[in-house]
Amino acid sequence: MTLLPNTSGTGNDRGLVFILRPEQSMCTWYLETVDAEPVQNVAIPLSYSERDPIPGGCNLEFDLDIDPNLYLDYNFFETTIKFAPANLGYSRGADPPPCDIGMGRDFRWRLQYDVYQYFLPENDLTEDVLLQHLQKMAQVPQVKANAVKVVTLTANDKTVVSFSTLRGQGVIYNVIVWDPFLNTSAAYVPAHTYACSFEAVDNNCASLGRLSTKVFFTLFALLGLFICFFGHRFWKTELFFIGFIFLGFFFYILITRLTSIKYDVRLLLTAIAGSIGGTFLVAAWWRFGILTLCMLCIGLVLGFFVSTMTFFTPLGNLKVFHDDAVFWVIFSCIAILIPVIFMGCLRIMNILTCGVIGSYSVVLAIDSYMYTSLSYITLNVLRRALNMDFHRAFTNVPFQTNDFIVLATWGMLAVSGITLQIGRERRQPFPPPHPYKLWKQERERRITNILDPSHHIPPLRERLYGRLTQIKELFQKEQLAGERTPLLL
Repeated sequence: MTLLPNTSGTGNDRGLVFILRPEQSMCTWYLETVDAEPVQNVAIPLSYSERDPIPGGCNLEFDLDIDPNLYLDYNFFETTIKFAPANLGYSRGADPPPCDIGMGRDFRWRLQYDVYQYFLPENDLTEDVLLQHLQKMAQVPQVKANAVKVVTLTANDKTVVSFSTLRGQGVIYNVIVWDPFLNTSAAYVPAHTYACSFEAVDNNCASLGRLSTKVFFTLFALLGLFICFFGHRFWKTELFFIGFIFLGFFFYILITRLTSIKYDVRLLLTAIAGSIGGTFLVAAWWRFGILTLCMLCIGLVLGFFVSTMTFFTPLGNLKVFHDDAVFWVIFSCIAILIPVIFMGCLRIMNILTCGVIGSYSVVLAIDSYMYTSLSYITLNVLRRALNMDFHRAFTNVPFQTNDFIVLATWGMLAVSGITLQIGRERRQPFPPPHPYKLWKQERERRITNILDPSHHIPPLRERLYGRLTQIKELFQKEQLAGERTPLLL
């Protein structure tokens, strides 16, 4: 008998299992809760034959002798499930097969474990929905029909699997142990989590976004929308946007890994560092006119995003990419390849960067108010850069109605921005003239052209001195004119 729990607490409670003895024909259990409110539970009877494997039958780590539960733990980066190895089935009254004596096909080492993942509806935290979907993850046929198989483990693998944490998104996990020799299988007890706390006063499951996050990404999205439609024309504003992303991203990784300051302070320092990076890139273009540096930064930002999208697909869950060295080498090659490909058509690369990156900032802003899986395009890479153990996590995400709406919005903004800028800027010169060079030419023209009215304007130093003199006169008392005493007759 499997008893599925409610959603109280942190949302990762385990189920209870009752096993009938051979002489028993009835099972009675009692529940006690610490809360005064009613508790909803679902009981599901499961029957197994002597040919079916026994989930948790070779438990050497947890408390129960036979423990078919999944033990779930999560942090900001990853969600980890652990379970006890299974044993071969046996008839009632017989001695169970030994767990760690032989390693042939007559022992438990022939068993395989299929790990399944099932996503609850997005932005729905109700107990009724959870219990309804938990019933779909309790029995073997239902698990295979409804959930997605993530990985298959053999008896030689550790019975530990990690997943990317999806805060605020309900996820149910289960494991099916399969006996390939007898072609029989059995399911463990499903475990679920929302990766957040229902009882927290601030930043709980109902309101995930911090105020600082909402302010930061809302302002970032407003700037991104401007870049999406007008970035190519307002070249210096685009350079500030690109420099902000470039330096802000690496600064956040650095300050997070080296310090333990609070998140709000980190976000503020990241905004300051990003602003400095954007100002530096604009100043470098204004003073020196280094087009190569500017276009390299623009191309690398676009290449970084293309690389993150590549590993956001199922390709990112391939076993070879669980090696950090392989992952970062391939990731960097893709990021560098994009500016190399577009080096001959800088205008197109610049407009594509404006449209794609500018419109994606809106997706990040939406994620700060409500859950959307599209934010994990970049968040997964950020987590991998911040956490040394994230390489072992599977980065599956749900793709449901809200995500289709956000994807359509993102695509509409990107296509509209790219199309508008290509049509409007087709005949405009690119890159724009060097600002410092234009300023010098204008200054020399004014000096040599005596017919230009600006030629007769005094130098800046004299104008400043004259303005200061006028300001001083405002604070001086006015002197009276004429005599101060009457005339004597």
